[in-house]
Amino acid sequence: MNTTTAVPAGRLTSTALGYPRIGPNRELKRALEAHWSGRLDADGLEAAAAAVRAGMLDDLSVLDTVPTGTFSLYDHVLDAAFAVDAVAPRHRRETALASYFAAARGDDAAAPLEMTKWFDTNYHYLVPEIGPDTEFKANPDKAVAEFLEARERGLDARPVLLGPVSFLLLAKPAANAPADFRPLDRIVDLAVVYVEIINALGRAGAGLVQLDEPALCADRTREELAATAEAYLRFNEDVEIVVGGGYGPLGVALEVLRSAGVEGFALDLVRGRSDIETLEELQSPHVSRETYLLAGVVDGRNIWRTDLARAAADIERLQRISDRVAVSSSSSLLHVPVDLAVEHDLPEGLAERLAFARQKLEEIVALADPDGPRDARPESPEAWRDAAVRERLAALDPGADRRVPYADRAAAQAARVPLPAIPTTTIGSFPQTAELRKARAAHRQGLMIDADYRARMRAEVAAVIAEQEHLGLDVLVHGEPERNDMVQYFAEQLTGFATTAAGWVQSYGSRCVRPPVLYGDVARTAPMTVEWTAYAQSLTEKPVKGMLTGPVTILAWSFVRDDQPLADTADQVALALRDEVRDLEAAGTAIIQVDEPALRELLPVRAAARAAYRDWATRSFRLATSGVRPETAIHTHLCYSEFGEVIDAISALDADVTSIEASRSKMEVLTDLDRARYRSAVGPGVWDIHSPRVPAADEMAAALRLAVAALGPGRVWANPDCGLKTRRYEEVRPSLAGLVEAARAVRAEVA
Repeated sequence: MNTTTAVPAGRLTSTALGYPRIGPNRELKRALEAHWSGRLDADGLEAAAAAVRAGMLDDLSVLDTVPTGTFSLYDHVLDAAFAVDAVAPRHRRETALASYFAAARGDDAAAPLEMTKWFDTNYHYLVPEIGPDTEFKANPDKAVAEFLEARERGLDARPVLLGPVSFLLLAKPAANAPADFRPLDRIVDLAVVYVEIINALGRAGAGLVQLDEPALCADRTREELAATAEAYLRFNEDVEIVVGGGYGPLGVALEVLRSAGVEGFALDLVRGRSDIETLEELQSPHVSRETYLLAGVVDGRNIWRTDLARAAADIERLQRISDRVAVSSSSSLLHVPVDLAVEHDLPEGLAERLAFARQKLEEIVALADPDGPRDARPESPEAWRDAAVRERLAALDPGADRRVPYADRAAAQAARVPLPAIPTTTIGSFPQTAELRKARAAHRQGLMIDADYRARMRAEVAAVIAEQEHLGLDVLVHGEPERNDMVQYFAEQLTGFATTAAGWVQSYGSRCVRPPVLYGDVARTAPMTVEWTAYAQSLTEKPVKGMLTGPVTILAWSFVRDDQPLADTADQVALALRDEVRDLEAAGTAIIQVDEPALRELLPVRAAARAAYRDWATRSFRLATSGVRPETAIHTHLCYSEFGEVIDAISALDADVTSIEASRSKMEVLTDLDRARYRSAVGPGVWDIHSPRVPAADEMAAALRLAVAALGPGRVWANPDCGLKTRRYEEVRPSLAGLVEAARAVRAEVA
C-alpha cells in the first residue's frame, strides 16, 4: 500500500480541509463576470483561475499537508457532477466550460440546476439531477491536475473529492425518473466510477484521498448507512481513504465507515466533539493506532480566535487513540474571509479576538508545534454589554410576540389597502448599477457631500417608483439604492456590530458577501429606513412596502459572538427591529416586509436540536413584527432552501404574506404548504433572478396557475424569487413586464 509522507506515526502534523477560492481581492469573481460578459475568453479565465489556485497554495504551504481539488470556478457540487459526467442533457454544449456554465446559470436554451443552501451555512450549491438512466463516467482530469500543481511545488498534497454518498443524497431525481426512484439507488454504479477517479489519483502519486461526506453529519436511515458501507467496501486498498464530515458529528457513521475499511476521519470538533467519545468507545478492534485522525479544532465557519487550551486538550485525547493525528480546521475555510491583516478600522479590542483564514492557518501550525502557545481565550470585555438592552428583554410581556388571528388581520388589511386578485410586487431591491455603486463609494470616501449623496439616492428612488408604475405593479418598493447589502446596511446603524473593509466570503458562483461582526449587545439608536420609505410613498398613490431584514437572517449572515446563546442575541436584534417596524407604521406604511431568507439556513443538521431552534427563531421574528396594529400587513421572504424541512416554522412566523423561492424547484413548495395546512397568503416566485435568462410570460402564468390551483386566487401573489440587485435593467424590464402580463392573464381566468 502506498503511504503518504504527510501522516508519519507519532508526530503531530498540520493540515486544513479547504480554503477560500475567490482570491483575497475577489479576483475570481471579476474574471468570471468578465468571461460571462464576453470581455475575457476561456484561456483568460483559466489563467485567472490558475493564479487564484497558486495563491491558495502559497497560503497553504505553511501546513505539512495541503488539500487540493477544493478550488472551483462556481460550485464544488457541480464540479463533482462533471467529474462523474452526471450532466443533464439540456446543459450539454460544444465545450465543457459552456456546459458547466449552462448548468450553473442557465441560458436562452435551458434553465439552470436548482440551487439551495449547503447544510446550515450561507453557501449555495447546485443540485445535481440523477435518474435511473444517468450514465456515470469518470473524468478525473481536474482532480489530478490540481493535485499535480501542488506536487510540482514540492508540497505534500491530499486530494479532496465530494464523497459519493453525499453527492447522491444532495441530488434530486431527474424529471423523467419514476416516482419511487431515489438518487441513492445508484450508489453501486457511482462507486465504480469513484474507484476509477481514486485510482487515477493513485497513479499520479496520491497515497491518500479525502472523500467529504457532510451528509453523514445529519441523521441517516439504516438503508442510507447500508448504502454507505456498500460503496466504501469497493474502494481500492492501494490508496488510503479519509472521510470528512465538517458540519457536526459523524456519529454512528464512524463505525460503519471504519468497518468498511476507511483508514481515517476528518472530524469537526467544534460542532461535533461527541465524535471523540464515539472513537474512544470504538477503540480496538474498530479503531487502530494507525487510523488517521484530522482534529478539526480550529473553527472553519466563524472568525473568533481558537481557545488554544481547549483545542490542545481535544488533540491530546485523539493522540491517546491514534498515532497518526493532524491538527486541522473543522470544515473548509471556504466560509471565512482570507486575511485579517488588511482590517485597520475595527473597534478597539476586537481585532485581537478574531482570526480569518490566514490567521487560522497560523493557529493550526501553532497547535501542531509541541512548543506552540496554548492560551485560553479571554472573556469578552464588559464594555460590549449593554445593561439597558438586557433589562428591556427581561421586562418583556409574555404576549409581546403575538398578534390577533390572521383572519381578522386579513380583513382589516384588505379594507385599508384594496388590491386585485393575485397582486404583483417585487422582493425589494432593484438593480444596483455601476453609477449607484460609484456614488456610494464616493460618499464613503468623503468625495461626495451628504446633500449630494442624498439627492442622488432620492433621484434613484423616484426613477424606480416611476419604473414600477409604468410596468403596472400593484405594490411597490423604493428599490434600496442606499443599501450596500441587506445585512450590512443595518449592521452599520446598530450598536454591537462592526463591518470589515475586505471580509468577503463566497455565497455562490461570483456572488460574494461581507458578513458583519456581531460582537456586543445590539440596540437601535435612530430610525434606519423610515425616511427612504416615506419619501417613496410620497411619490405614488400605490402602496410602498417598508423593507427590513429579519433577526434570524441578520444572525445567519453575520459572524456572531459565541459567548452567549444565539437565541439571546436574536432577541436583542428583534427588539431593535421592533422599534423600526413601529416607526414605519407611524409614518403611514401599510405593508412592512421583514425578510427571513436564512430561516432554513440555521436549522441544525441533527433533528434532536431542531425544535429548540424553531422556537427561538420564530419567536424572534414575531417579537420584531408583533408591535403593529391588525391593519398593518407583515410580509416576509424566504429563498433557496428545502422549505419542507422548515414549513412548520414558516407557519409559526405568522406573517400575513410569505414570498418564497419556487421557480428552480418547479413550485415544489406548494406541496409542502398544503401538507402543513398553511393558511396565510403566499407569493411563490415565478422568475428565477439568479439566472440571466428572461422567462416568458406564458412560463410565469403556468406557474401561477399551479399556485392558484393549490391555494386559491385570494391567497396568491406574483413576484420574483428574490431581490433584483444583481440583475441588469435589460433583464428586469422585460421580466417584470411578463410577470404583470402573466398575473393579469391568470387573474382574468379566475375572475
